[in-house]
Amino acid sequence: MNKRMNLLVFSGDYDKAMAALILANTARELEVDVTMFFAFWGLFLVRDPEKMNNEDKTAYEKIMAMSTPKGPEELPLSKMNFAGVGKKMLLEMMDDHDAPHLIHFLKGARKKDVKFYACKLSVEIMGFKEEEFIPELEIVDAKTYLRDALDANMQLFI
Repeated sequence: MNKRMNLLVFSGDYDKAMAALILANTARELEVDVTMFFAFWGLFLVRDPEKMNNEDKTAYEKIMAMSTPKGPEELPLSKMNFAGVGKKMLLEMMDDHDAPHLIHFLKGARKKDVKFYACKLSVEIMGFKEEEFIPELEIVDAKTYLRDALDANMQLFI
């Protein structure tokens, strides 16, 4: 029986999303089955900036869509963001060390068949539509997530 890891991604911060995806990719390299469950701010990581639309959205939902990160590359840092200057500095430091950016880790996880779940209630509250996310994302309820987490060997909250 394969080992299983479950990550609940609640944060919409670049560095925390990076940590989650590094762990997911590394676990897959170790032949561990991985599920990532995205709730609230974590949903920004799996938004597809090319597929966003404001059709049939309330005024609040439109404001939310316009004022939040449009995808993984727009996520702010959790600390020392300084209106984006801190993130620019971090990205340059990563480039100096030939380290992949967040988008590369996301692409890797998608290629490695990490299972992507989104919290149905979070999606509804935030006013997102299924078509605004990456195609691998499945919108599920909390029971589906909990069944997966309870069967996992390891659960992480990021």
